[in-house]
Amino acid sequence: MIVSGSNDKTVRLWRRSTAELLNTLEGHTGAVTAVCVTPKGEMIASGSRDTTVRLWRRSTGELLNTLEGHTRAVRAVCVTSDGETIVSVSDDHTLCLWRRSTSELLNILEGHNAAGYGVCGYGVTAVSITPDGEMIVS
Repeated sequence: MIVSGSNDKTVRLWRRSTAELLNTLEGHTGAVTAVCVTPKGEMIASGSRDTTVRLWRRSTGELLNTLEGHTRAVRAVCVTSDGETIVSVSDDHTLCLWRRSTSELLNILEGHNAAGYGVCGYGVTAVSITPDGEMIVS
């Protein structure tokens, strides 16, 4: 399966082998800028210009939860290999760590500098997690 996010505020699920559209997930109020599927494929996380991360059940498209903690657009989302921690990054120059099972905000990481970009500049634009889950790279 392929998952995509769009300026039309939707997340779309596609069958890779036939390019068939399987589902359209609606709920964001801004462009969807990031998508990630959990390692076991049961859930999708999407980030948006609306400052939220939304969690969806892949099999039904049901919205499970909305994670709120950023103050500007979410640029990327990533999930640890055990599927238990979601990391989102934003134009507010922060990384938010969330517990997937409870949607609890675990920590906010700061340290990216906005120097040279002004108040309208981009913040953190990419994130990855090592396979052992011990290091976050942004």
